[in-house]
Amino acid sequence: MDTIYIKDIRNGMKNINVIFIVLEATAATKTKENREVFSFKVADHTASINASIWDSQGKLLCPGDIIKLTKAYAAQWRGCLTLYSGKSGEIVKMGDFCMVFNEQINMSEMQPPNPQNSQQQGNHITNNGNGNNTNGNGKTNQTSSQVTNPQTTTANNSSSAKQSPNPKTTTTPPSKYMRKPINKK
Repeated sequence: MDTIYIKDIRNGMKNINVIFIVLEATAATKTKENREVFSFKVADHTASINASIWDSQGKLLCPGDIIKLTKAYAAQWRGCLTLYSGKSGEIVKMGDFCMVFNEQINMSEMQPPNPQNSQQQGNHITNNGNGNNTNGNGKTNQTSSQVTNPQTTTANNSSSAKQSPNPKTTTTPPSKYMRKPINKK
């Protein structure tokens, strides 16, 4: 069973298998059919996306949980790409807190139409790997050899976590995504 990255999820995809960390949870809503829908912001190392989990499975998820979701599907809801648990899908908790994730790329943000894309339909750019790319009309475009990577964040509740020498990788304080402790008296 192959998993895909969140950055590769597109509207209309089915039978999606994905591993993610739960970043945020919102209050559950009830449908007309009296079903509960739990909404979450989830992420992997490539991007983040909104996720909706139905009924009792949604009650079990908390921020910081690392989840493997199988047989999911993606659809637009109110103009935002959303990942849904399928009827026969499974949710398996694989761990908590220690996973690199990327909040900078949000697949659920509404993308305004790009007027340049609609004018240049049929033109495409082919990356030939040497920094010279050819466009649809045979002309060569020079590109910069420097590629910027999206920022990633590491959620880690270990006090022995080391800071990475890579300036684009940071360690997020675990309190941002941790459950609140229960005070016992």
